[in-house]
Formats: sequence, C-alpha cells, structure tokens
Amino acid sequence: MRLASNAFNNLDPIPKQYSELGGNLSPPFSWTDVPAGTQELALIGDDPDAPTAEPWVHWVIYGLSPDLTGLPEGIAREKVITVPIRALQGRNSLPANNIGYEGPNPPQGHGVHRYYFTLYALDTGLKIPPGATKKDLLEAMQGHVLVKTELIGTYERFLNR
Repeated sequence: MRLASNAFNNLDPIPKQYSELGGNLSPPFSWTDVPAGTQELALIGDDPDAPTAEPWVHWVIYGLSPDLTGLPEGIAREKVITVPIRALQGRNSLPANNIGYEGPNPPQGHGVHRYYFTLYALDTGLKIPPGATKKDLLEAMQGHVLVKTELIGTYERFLNR
C-alpha cells in the first residue's frame, strides 16, 4: 500500500494552507494497492517532535471504506462525516474544539517538525464510536492491521512569523 499527497511529497514541507497559521485545511491524500481482505481504513496524523510527553495528535479519521482511493482537501471538523466521503473522526491533542484535523503549529523557533500521516488497512470493521482518541483507535486496531504505510511532511515556524 502506498500513501501520497498532491500537496507535498514525502519529507517535504507542508504548505501553509494546511497549517493552523494558514487555512487549517486537511490536506488531500491518495493511496494505492489496498490489500485484498481490507474491511476498513484508518489514518492517524501526529507530530513526534512536539515538546510534549507523547506525539501531538493532529488527526484521527477512521471507518473509511476500503473502496476509497483517497481523501479530498478540507474534510469538515465533525465527528461523523457523510459528504464527500463517509468517515468517523476522533480527537486531536487540542484541549478544546478537538475533533478532526488540526494543522501544524509548532512553537516559534523550535526547528523543523515532522508530521507522520499513517494509513492502516484493517481486516475488520471497527466498533468504536466517533470522537475516539488515537489511543482508543490503536487499541481497537491491535491484531487487525493487514498493512500500514506513511507519508511524512515537515513544517517549521520561524521567529517573527
């Protein structure tokens, strides 16, 4: 399975419109080679370079049909998505208004941060409600991951910008 985006290449900077300082739009993704037997797809986006004990979670989206070939730009920040795709979204690491995608916003002058977007192909449909945490999703997926793939983008917030 391969994950890509027409907004940025692996290890390249994420454009500003996908950051909290820009439009805060979720980036578009596409994927290929979903394995036979996949019942559901899930995607987690997080920042392991955040100055926090755990990676900062930027996106938890699951309940994705294995027939999908990607995600469009700008998925609404709602627990249940019905248009233009069907999906459930979980919580990001913000203390409030924390459902759906939250773009990069590293501390000023903290250097380049890496943003891992990991797509999972699962051999079962998960039975977890909307609004799940990354931990909830990872626990529910345990033993059900057929394959996973990732795309890494970078973002840096310079001083005085």
